[in-house]
Amino acid sequence: MARWRWRRTSLGGEADRAAFRALHNASLASPALREGLTTASSERSVRHLRALLGTPAAGLGDTSGLLAWDGLGSHHRSQLAGTIGQVAETGRTMIVDQRTLVCEDGGCQVRQAIVSPLVVEDTLVGALVVGAPHTTGGLVRAADEVASWVSGQLELAELDLSRTRLMEAEVRALRAQISPHFIYNSLGAIASFVRTDPDRARELLLEFADFTRYSFRRHGEYTTLAEELRSVERYLLLEQARFGDRLQVTLQVAPEVLPVAVPFLCIQPLVENAVRHGLEASADKVDGVGRLSIVARDHDQECVLEVEDDGTGEDPERVRQALAGDVSMDSVGLGNVDARLRNAYGDDYGLVVETAPGAGTKVIVRVPKFAPGVQV
Repeated sequence: MARWRWRRTSLGGEADRAAFRALHNASLASPALREGLTTASSERSVRHLRALLGTPAAGLGDTSGLLAWDGLGSHHRSQLAGTIGQVAETGRTMIVDQRTLVCEDGGCQVRQAIVSPLVVEDTLVGALVVGAPHTTGGLVRAADEVASWVSGQLELAELDLSRTRLMEAEVRALRAQISPHFIYNSLGAIASFVRTDPDRARELLLEFADFTRYSFRRHGEYTTLAEELRSVERYLLLEQARFGDRLQVTLQVAPEVLPVAVPFLCIQPLVENAVRHGLEASADKVDGVGRLSIVARDHDQECVLEVEDDGTGEDPERVRQALAGDVSMDSVGLGNVDARLRNAYGDDYGLVVETAPGAGTKVIVRVPKFAPGVQV
């Protein structure tokens, strides 16, 4: 007969447990602070900051005053508003005593307060307020350290916001690069069918409306490959209405990769380039046909997409310039797409372009099926 003895596990000594509590409270406060310094984020994070410091009260404020308060002594909020303004002017930690925190409650545990500045990119954006019965050198240092950590979280929030703004600006720039000639020519092609084939004219007009709605609507950073390819199909239907049999398209897509998240408008510019270059060479061919192939494959943990044309090809040096963002190159958004792929997934996931004069062009896009921070 076996006998088992159960032992209670432990985090170690009191120092270990205190470190765990501190890390736990910091992790609870972090998500709200990563949203920036607002009333809502302050209210959600301040109680965890107070627990982190182990004080009777704590508050967060911006340069205009207190945004949130947790714990005892909430009747002191109005008295501390002016102090936050002084800290905003000096950028230095201030200690507020009973001369400012006038209180008729003999049992009030908030007799003094430490107001530590919050700084983001050398700009003072607010303050952390710590209320206690009395201040000590250790508590002041702790308040400054927590304020410094909060400042770091707010700086990360600002970086996230800047990154979002940059991505939105890049998409706006890409929209501006969508050829106006394509829009005019598509409408012209639709108009040519109005009398001869009204039903087709109506279908093409609906496709054009859906294409422009997708391309120019307000959109998040990412979409699914299925949505992106649907827009590409609309674009190709409109181009084939213009060029007829001069443009032949082959599309092969593995169903497994359709839900994969990709940067918004990352495929259509590559297809537009391929159509342009493929048709440029079609006049010199015996059959006068430009051919375009789009293949999306499931490859282990990645989706691999290839856009290939049998056109004139390109000098590799000019391709390098286009990928570097040279706007003088005759390429719709190649550098823009490459930069957004690298920003989203890392430098290993930039565009790969295989080309040479007279040899056509193949553009290869690799994206991971799952990537941190990438979701539709």
